[in-house]
Parts: sequence; C-alpha cells; structure tokens
Amino acid sequence: MSVGVEGRFAGALGGFRLDAEFHLEPTGITALSGPSGSGKTTLLRCIAGLTRLPGGLYVEGEVWQDDRVFLPPHKRPVGVVFQEASLLGHLSVRGNLEYGARRAKTAVLDETIELLGLEPLLSRSTGTLSGGERQRVALGRALLTQPRLLLMDEPLSSLDAGAKAEILPYLERLHRTLAIPALYISHDAGEIARLADRVLVMDAGSVRPAAAHEALSLDGLGPAVRDALALAALRAGLTPQA
Repeated sequence: MSVGVEGRFAGALGGFRLDAEFHLEPTGITALSGPSGSGKTTLLRCIAGLTRLPGGLYVEGEVWQDDRVFLPPHKRPVGVVFQEASLLGHLSVRGNLEYGARRAKTAVLDETIELLGLEPLLSRSTGTLSGGERQRVALGRALLTQPRLLLMDEPLSSLDAGAKAEILPYLERLHRTLAIPALYISHDAGEIARLADRVLVMDAGSVRPAAAHEALSLDGLGPAVRDALALAALRAGLTPQA
C-alpha cells in the first residue's frame, strides 16, 4: 500500500450511485472538479466520515474504514472547510481559533495567525467579518486541529471577485507550506491553476485523472488564465487526450 491517502467508496444514496476510487499524494493539493451533481461533495463527506457508504479508506497506511473498521467523524484527524464558514458566533475570532487549537501548541497558533494574516481580526466578532475573512478564520481553525488530511469543499464559491482576490494569496501561501494531503473541490479553473498540484475529475459518481484538454478548454477563460492552466497541467502531470 502506497503512502498518502487511498480510498474507494461504492454505494447508492437515493437515486445516486457513487463508485469512486482515488489516491491523494502525501503532500500538496489535489483538485477535484466536475459538473454539479457528479458526487464531489458526497465523496468528501465519505472521506470525512459524515456519510457512510461501503468501501475503504487508508491514510498513511492506517485504516480509517474497511469491512470491519469505521472511524466516526470525531475520531478522524481531518480539517474540513465548507462553502459557508461555520464559525462560533458567540466567540471572537481569537476564540474560534483557540477552540480549534485546543490540542495545539501556542507556537502553532501564532504561526497559523501569521500564515493567514489574522492578527488584525483577532478581537473582532465573527458577525463583523467579510466573506473572505470568515473563510480565512475557518481555514485557520481547521488547520489548528492539526489534521492529517485537509478537505476543502468549494471554499470560495460563495465569495465575490473582490473577496476571492483577497483570500487567494493566503491559499497560495498555504499551498507552499502544507505538509499534509489536501483535497480541494472547485469548478473554478483559475483557482485550480493557482493552487493545485494534481487534478481529478468526477463524473456520474466516478473519479479519474483529468486529461490536459479538459483543464485547458474550459469556457470563458482569458489568455492569462489559459496560460496559467497550461503551467498547472504540466506541474500536475495531467494525462494527454487520447
């Protein structure tokens, strides 16, 4: 069994069937793209233990799920960031971060605050934050749980262009320092080009590596983004079109 994350889930949820096998490298960001309704969020929830379907999940050789074992969500060292930041409204930004850092050292808290530029926000109520600021706090809290795997489900999809522009440099900084595997779900080719080391495509419940022509033929892209995607394709080692 190789290092990193190995998983396969197969089963039905209502009228939808998931039959997905995948591998995440030990470090770096793997992007997962695909049409709406293809099963991306369902797969993420299976990895986090929030949805249970038959299959197996192995993280650095440790069994999180197989025919006999199923670690419940609270026993999986996973950091999850959803489309909408689920912050604790009765706590300040610092309180939210400290909640995530209950088992972390003070130095780790300080490093995360610096990494995500959260120092000016620490005393503020979460209700006063912009969308981009809320997602930065949610990401910081997820990292402070000291996860072995980071899952991000379209964390920028609800943000306007200005908020995306604000948070993307912090995600790029995170990408350069991340020492654990991360799965990043997105429809946005520009985000994928800037952040991903590898790209997977999900279609009708199945996962496969992206072909280079898929990464480079998304509608509505300007030349700069197409060029960035070309570089991302080379960096990610995308498979050529058959």
